Amino acid sequence: MRASLEVADIFRSAGPAYRAAHAGHLSLGQLKVMTAIENCRTAALGGHVEACDDCGHWRIAYNSCRNRHCPKCQGAAARTWLAAREADLLPVGYFHVVFTLPTEIADIAWQNKAAVYDLLFRTAADTMLTIAADPKHLGARVGITAVLHTWGSALTHHPHVHMIVPGGGIALDGTRWVSSRPAFLLPVRILGALFRRLFLTRLLALFDAGKLAFFGALAGLAARKIFLRYLSPIRKKRWVVYAKPPFAGPQAVLAYLSRYTHRVAISNRRLIAFDETGVTFRYKDYRRDGAERQQVMTLATDEFIRRFLIHVLPRGFHRIRHYGLLASSTHKEAMALARKLLGVAAPIVELEPEEPPDHRLPCPCCGGHMTIIEAFARWCQPRAPPQPASPIRENTL
Repeated sequence: MRASLEVADIFRSAGPAYRAAHAGHLSLGQLKVMTAIENCRTAALGGHVEACDDCGHWRIAYNSCRNRHCPKCQGAAARTWLAAREADLLPVGYFHVVFTLPTEIADIAWQNKAAVYDLLFRTAADTMLTIAADPKHLGARVGITAVLHTWGSALTHHPHVHMIVPGGGIALDGTRWVSSRPAFLLPVRILGALFRRLFLTRLLALFDAGKLAFFGALAGLAARKIFLRYLSPIRKKRWVVYAKPPFAGPQAVLAYLSRYTHRVAISNRRLIAFDETGVTFRYKDYRRDGAERQQVMTLATDEFIRRFLIHVLPRGFHRIRHYGLLASSTHKEAMALARKLLGVAAPIVELEPEEPPDHRLPCPCCGGHMTIIEAFARWCQPRAPPQPASPIRENTL
């Protein structure tokens, strides 16, 4: 069911003026995202007409833009992705670990998204794999599914990586499965310290290789001495690594993944109002507890659009990655060994259906199957549906 207010409505109304006011300051990727969201499920992308096989009810269905930043286009992608991941779940507890960049580094990431976001992924994964392999801690090779989020609940720039990690791994000699403690995976303070050291060392290497650029208020960081002075206090700060309690089981892991893997900066469900005062939406204030955590915020329309667009990822950037036992190069062999060590049967491989699954909604009148009876191209409208024949009137003369 369509939300009463959508991001697309805001873009259609205020997008043209925003583009004109910020001409030359918007990237091609941001412009493409705006256009895709505006045109999503409208006649601009074409569509088809569906009719119920049982009651004859018909409806128009416009095509989706399938842009990964569109709030309306993530459902089908998430279902397909989750179906592929379900076979990788093991009968062990799973932990949720979050690696967050401090504000000072987030400012650099804003101007160097591809380089710093990639560094965040690699460094967080190396930190987990290194500490997990240490015999003082777990002494095992673990599997990691990592998802990048760049936003806070209020659409601010807040880059962090969510990780799903099984509570254990394969021993370094490959002979047994090593289980973690029921409610404890790895010490977060040690994870944070190694994460900080590795990240800052590699960030400096990026700087020395000329792969970082600085603009505006950060332009002075282009000088190496100033850059080192900027990093100095960050080396003394505690970098936050947060580990949540383990999930209740594999199905809970899937439920979590379905919410996080294909999430965008803000969903349409969080929007409340759009008028001359701006855009009003719900957000979570994590500094508060209980009912007070749910708050309402109103942003000027231009500011809302600006905040949404800062989370557009660089073209081709992968926001979901796998490491360790789940890395693509060794994935099949590692998971087969893990199941063998756990005494778990391999999942049954189902033959792919000849036809892709039908995700069309059932008939709203009778719940019947909807069949496509007509397709129409971009910027076109479907023909009017056939009218029922009028009854033949008898000649009374």
